[in-house]
Amino acid sequence: MVTAEMVKELRDRTGAGMMDCKKALVACDGDIEKSIDELRAKGLAKAAKKAGRVASEGVVTSYIHGGGRIGVLLELNCETDFVAKNEEFKQLAHDLAMQIAAANPEFVRREEIPADTLDREREVLKAQALEEGKPEKVIEKMVEGRIEKYYKERCLLEQSFIKDPDKTVQELVHGYVAKMGENISVRRFARFEVGEGIEKEETDFAAEVMAQIKG
Repeated sequence: MVTAEMVKELRDRTGAGMMDCKKALVACDGDIEKSIDELRAKGLAKAAKKAGRVASEGVVTSYIHGGGRIGVLLELNCETDFVAKNEEFKQLAHDLAMQIAAANPEFVRREEIPADTLDREREVLKAQALEEGKPEKVIEKMVEGRIEKYYKERCLLEQSFIKDPDKTVQELVHGYVAKMGENISVRRFARFEVGEGIEKEETDFAAEVMAQIKG
């Protein structure tokens, strides 16, 4: 069984993200040393060590879908102009913009979610659990589990990558960090959808994006 203490130890030793550490431990049956090798093989330990370096170069890219029905602007940063001009870096930016169009995240990372937004979400989830008749002693654990699901749905870096659902967007970015040897950071994005916020017949444009990718 993988414990929080094991995840913390692995994170302290590698600098990799918590979810990456947990996945490595699960894959390696809780063996810390094998988990370190697993993270190194994927380039995640190396990527985490670069995360503190300043990334002030990069690109602003756009993605337009459905004849102008959905548009995304994304700023992706790196450390040097050399990498910013690299075609693989530009492809990463394009893939991330497409991810935003299809999966409609609200935030880049969980730390950006306002505290009052999380508080409201917890209250709603608690009320739902009570309505379902769940016992008080398990409600808090249930709420936190559902908050983790909320992060995975609303935060870009924690979403499953649309082209490879077996990896998260964060793992995708870490792979490019390891390959290019520079810190790469999603700084910000904006997503626009025609008629958003105006009452109208609902159309699933995100499904259209997914169909285009698969087609």
